[in-house]
Amino acid sequence: MCVAHLQEALEQLGHQVAQTTIRRLLHSLGYSLRAKKKNIEGPSHPDRDAQFRHIKALCQQFEQHGNPIISVDCKKKELSGQFKNNGREWQAKGQDTLVNVYDFLSLADGKAIPYGVYDLVHTRGLVKVGIDHETAAFAVESIRRWWHASGKALSPTSKALLITADGGGSNGVKNRLWKKRLQEFATAEKLAISVAHYPPATSQWKKIEHRLFSFISINWRATPLTSLEVVLELISQTTTKEGLLVTALSDSHPYPTGRKVSDEELAALHLFRDAFHGEWNYAILPQVSTAAGQLI
Repeated sequence: MCVAHLQEALEQLGHQVAQTTIRRLLHSLGYSLRAKKKNIEGPSHPDRDAQFRHIKALCQQFEQHGNPIISVDCKKKELSGQFKNNGREWQAKGQDTLVNVYDFLSLADGKAIPYGVYDLVHTRGLVKVGIDHETAAFAVESIRRWWHASGKALSPTSKALLITADGGGSNGVKNRLWKKRLQEFATAEKLAISVAHYPPATSQWKKIEHRLFSFISINWRATPLTSLEVVLELISQTTTKEGLLVTALSDSHPYPTGRKVSDEELAALHLFRDAFHGEWNYAILPQVSTAAGQLI
């Protein structure tokens, strides 16, 4: 309720009080102007904490064996153009940066879709910025690019990879294409890929959010993302005192939506579900060629 509404309510009760007095009284009672916080994601799953313990145990196991661990997700999509970007920066008086009043897609030069891969062991990030659609094919291609850009070199003898991911979107629990593309990646690179999804209503706890995306947002705050080149430059310039290094890559390939994976294709995958919440925790093993040239 605003001060004017409080003043009106007091007047109806027979009290004549100035708005300045109301503000002073509110401050003396411990009130202040506050923005609403986005913190409610829905009810917690009863096995939420158990899944977090499961993910922690998996990470410890993979790190002890010297295998790579990555956290993946798609950052908020951004419009390219002279649009307002949240935050403030120091500028000389009278040198304000002017941006569009409205954030209409029709005013944009395009859109940037940043999909991130954060290496928990080596404190490195790769962000592949697409311009088409956020699909499972786009997500797995981002992981493949990370593997070839730095993952394989940093873990040259590893035959296993752990991916921690959100439960929805392009890398979602129910996304069949995500699993199929991971199978293709696992087979091509001869990697045993383990996946652990965060339980529902816990997306804010992903490592990539706190260790990569948050610093990118700080680095480009208040700066209009006028082009794909600007987006890539600002992402690649992101660093932290802890030694974070970020690689930014562009991806202009089309990723059409609507790709269906049949029951037969799903059944043909070398997918092994964990005894504990197999929908959240599973492994995809490489498929090997038989003498007849078929995959098994």
